[in-house]
Amino acid sequence: MIVLLWTNRKDDENLNNNILKAIINLVQTPSFELKEYYSNHNRANSMGDALEEYIKDIFAGTYAITNEQERLEKISEVFSYLGNNSNPPDAMLKKGDAIEVKKIENNNASLALNSSYPKHKLFADSPMISLHCRDAEEWNEKDIIYAVGVVDNNKLMNLSFVYGLDYCASEETYTKIKTKIKDGVEAIPGVEFAETRELGRVNKVDPLGITYLRVRGMWGIENPWTVFKYVYEKDLSKEFNFFAIINEEKYADFSKEDRKEFEDFVNKSDLNMTKVKIKNPDNPAILNMAYLITYSK
Repeated sequence: MIVLLWTNRKDDENLNNNILKAIINLVQTPSFELKEYYSNHNRANSMGDALEEYIKDIFAGTYAITNEQERLEKISEVFSYLGNNSNPPDAMLKKGDAIEVKKIENNNASLALNSSYPKHKLFADSPMISLHCRDAEEWNEKDIIYAVGVVDNNKLMNLSFVYGLDYCASEETYTKIKTKIKDGVEAIPGVEFAETRELGRVNKVDPLGITYLRVRGMWGIENPWTVFKYVYEKDLSKEFNFFAIINEEKYADFSKEDRKEFEDFVNKSDLNMTKVKIKNPDNPAILNMAYLITYSK
């Protein structure tokens, strides 16, 4: 049984599709055989694509829709932007959160973020996003959900939803080290550098002046099961395990109606919801209150 105090959210928010409703949709999903389902419906060619389509479906409530035109129309109503690895983020909910989907192949693997450092939040003025993303709706910043799936033999074994606010440090932590490295590379004497958004680019490496060297940052972060192992452990006797962490302040931002619907569903389903204390990513000495939501099947 859950007893919580309601907190009114801001009047201008309209989070009709959010992480709470996505978790309800997840529990009601009949199968986690991603490749078989999405290949049969001609929606994905790879496991990474299949996981992204699955995440879109559970946030939009379109998993069971077999008519592709109807599904696409519903997805268009829910999301203001859909991206990919080259055009982050993977999705943005209208007047809601951004979503980044990551697939790993085992429980110990880290997340490869490539040239993009971890996101505490997503900002509209970020140089990493496209003009189309920036203009998708009127926004300045969005909370970002990392949806991380462990896929083995075409089957989704584990899934986690964690917010960048609770998972990653603030932006300046990453930009500070990036700037130090970039300045250090460019300070090397006797080398001709060119302007670049990467860590560095060296021109005219060879006598003919036709060879160049790109210096790129390849960011990575430990997966959520490793990061939050002090509050959550998988049930190894189950075929599928899910957990989500939503900090107390974020949870209070959802409407009273959405929270009540979610908590009613928790009380009549196999979902579990408990309060935990999690480390502040900017200062681990501070513990923040959060809700741990778990499900296994």
